[in-house]
Formats: sequence, C-alpha cells, structure tokens
Amino acid sequence: QVQLVESGGGLVEAGGSLRLSCAASARTISRYRVGWFRRAPGKEREFVAAISWSGGTLYYADSVKGRFTISRDNAKNTVYLQMNSLKPEDTADYYCAATFDYIGSYSRNYDYWGQGTQVTVSS
Repeated sequence: QVQLVESGGGLVEAGGSLRLSCAASARTISRYRVGWFRRAPGKEREFVAAISWSGGTLYYADSVKGRFTISRDNAKNTVYLQMNSLKPEDTADYYCAATFDYIGSYSRNYDYWGQGTQVTVSS
C-alpha cells in the first residue's frame, strides 16, 4: 500500500510560481511511476505530468509544457511539480498518483492517489 500526501498549494497571482510536493509513505516509491492530475471546478480531471521511476522519462500535457516541470527525489520519497508562469486557467485541485507498471496520461491506470492540494491563480 502506498499513501501519498500533496502539499504546496495556495493562492498566487497570474505569472507567479508554486512548487507542489507529493510525499509517499512507502520506501519503495522509487520503483513507482508518478503522475500529477488536476480537476478544475466543474470540469473533468485532466492529466498534467508524469515521471518514470528513474526520472528519465517525462510526459506533459500540452497546456503546461514549458511552464511546469515534474521531478523526483527518491531518497526523500517525494515527487515535485514546479509550476511557473501560472495562469488563472491553472486553478484546480492537484492530485498525485502512483502506479508500478504504467506511465502516461490515463488516470484509471494509476492505483494510488493522494487527497489533493488546491491551487488558485488570481488574474
């Protein structure tokens, strides 16, 4: 069982930055692929970014490419999402998710989910 806890959300002005963290309980998180997803008010959950267990393979949604960076520190059992040049349309609840044998944008393929952290970008 893997427990994930997100942190780092908050209120920021457009153009600002935030760094989200996803802390995992399992010591073996280093072997898990991790993704970030978000759900804006009234919208479906959407894929944001994903990272392989080694950090060598990265995926990004087109809407965040060039602005967001996913990374991980396996020694700290933590995955990060650095968000720069934030826009009001980035406002959402952000969730991290982990899976052992998949990396990509399909949320149904992820087995473990955190509770989410809220990000609000003011215009």
